[in-house]
Amino acid sequence: VQLVESGGGSVEAGGSLTLSCAASGYSVSPNCMGWFRRPLGQAREGVADIGADGSTTYAESVKGRFTIAKHNAENTLYLQMIGLKPEATAMYYCAALATWGCKQLRPYGVSYWGQGTQVTVSS
Repeated sequence: VQLVESGGGSVEAGGSLTLSCAASGYSVSPNCMGWFRRPLGQAREGVADIGADGSTTYAESVKGRFTIAKHNAENTLYLQMIGLKPEATAMYYCAALATWGCKQLRPYGVSYWGQGTQVTVSS
């Protein structure tokens, strides 16, 4: 299983980025997939996930500004981020979640991790 993130970068506050996670050896469509982030020196935290049925869960801090989506034909997970704030600066990780781990936004529910992509938001 490989989950490969891309799309990270540096933006100014208020800017936008879209992260992608290309999966191989694993099908995103019938599974729960999510995004986590780890700010420098802090613990990894859940950002959003999307279940097999398309239902979504978001951390309170990103609701209304981040959108998680799957592109089943491309076997790819996306995270669209708008209105970015400096506190969003972190390494962002794509994750494949166990069914029981879906909707919890907790790292212990993750079966597979990507390598991460850095997002930096300047004020």
